[in-house]
This record gives sequence, C-alpha cells and structure tokens, in this order.
Amino acid sequence: MNINGKYVLITGASSGIGLATAKLLTAKGAKVALAARSKDKLEDISKSLPGSIAISADLSDENQVKKMIQKTYKRFGRIDILINNAGIGYDTLVSNIDTEKFRELFELNLVAPIVAMKEVIPIMEQQKKGVIINISSGTTFMNLPGIEAYASLKRALNGITLTGRAELQPKGISLGIVYPYITSSNFYKNKLSEEQDGDKQRYAQGDTPEVVAEKILKAIKSEQAETRVRP
Repeated sequence: MNINGKYVLITGASSGIGLATAKLLTAKGAKVALAARSKDKLEDISKSLPGSIAISADLSDENQVKKMIQKTYKRFGRIDILINNAGIGYDTLVSNIDTEKFRELFELNLVAPIVAMKEVIPIMEQQKKGVIINISSGTTFMNLPGIEAYASLKRALNGITLTGRAELQPKGISLGIVYPYITSSNFYKNKLSEEQDGDKQRYAQGDTPEVVAEKILKAIKSEQAETRVRP
C-alpha cells in the first residue's frame, strides 16, 4: 500500500517504536492518529506532526479500544492502516508467573489487538482495502528462560494474524506481522516485572526505534505476511 494520503492509527504512539513510526509515516504523507494513555504527551507530539490527532486510551480496557477506533474513524472518515504496537513486557520464570500480572499482560498484548482488529475490519471491508500490522517479537523464534509469559502471548498474536490474513485477503484486507528484537527504548522501564541489572545497557545496544519503523513501513508497502527486523 502506498503511504501518501493514507489515514493511519498507531497504538503505543507516545514513545519508542510507535512514535518513530508516526514520525516516519507523517513524513511520507500519511495522517496519523496517535493512541496511548498519556494524553498531554500525545497532544504535544501531535503539534509537531501535521494532520495528526491524539487519542488518549487505556488499551487494557476493551471499551476504550472500541472508542479509540470510533474516534479515529469519526475524525478521519476512514482508517486505511492499523498498527497494533502497544504492549508491555514481563520477565519472570514460568515457576514465578504471577497470574494477575499475566492477565494484565494478556489484556494489553493480545486482547487489545484482537478488539482493535474486530472494530476496524468492518470499516476496511466497506472501503474494500486496508492494512493491519501487528507488532510481535523476535522472542517468538526463541526459547529464552524468563520470557515465557511474554513470548507465549506474542506467539498467539502471530497465529491469529496469519490465520486472519488468509480469511481477509479476499476482502482486500492485508494482515502482517513485524518482529522487532531488543530495541533501544524505555520498554524495560515499563515492564510488569522489576528492572534487572543490565537492562539499561542491553536495551541501549538494541536496534533504534527508527530502524524498526523503517521495517514497519516496508511491511505496509509490501503487504507481506511477515517482516523481521533482523535477518
């Protein structure tokens, strides 16, 4: 899909990958809806991105996810691209998984993208065209101790995306996955688990959000099923 003139909704747009993607797509001629919890920060960002709008939403709340889609559609009149980027980390061994934290992880990392897709698909069906990009994780190709809870939900997102892709392609809607690896952002600060020694250094050495944003742009333009940030 060509980006110029398209209307895009990006979740988790207040920092990191989401913010870098919003800046890149705006530079390519898109109009972007910025969604995240932090209202004031989003509004400040929106001032620097021509044609963008800020939508404050707690994506762990299903009703707020639905309202986010409705507000975007009401303002733009269409939604050409949805990027489900919002998410949170949780590092812990399987024997130590806190079930309440896992439910919180489940709501944000898996249920929220599903709800957003359900709400936007009828809009895209009416338009006879749309692209949905779900941001997964390179950890889904690994078996790393301590990230079982996080990676398991991202694997579920992969499965839903690829199955949904086959279902929706005949309707002109393309679903795709982007697999970032460790990214130089504040992601580690917002995890449900405690910050670990070495987190700051490890994340500082990761791919920049701008590198990931370029891969997201590639995924949108190519409409391919899967895009890895690293080979």
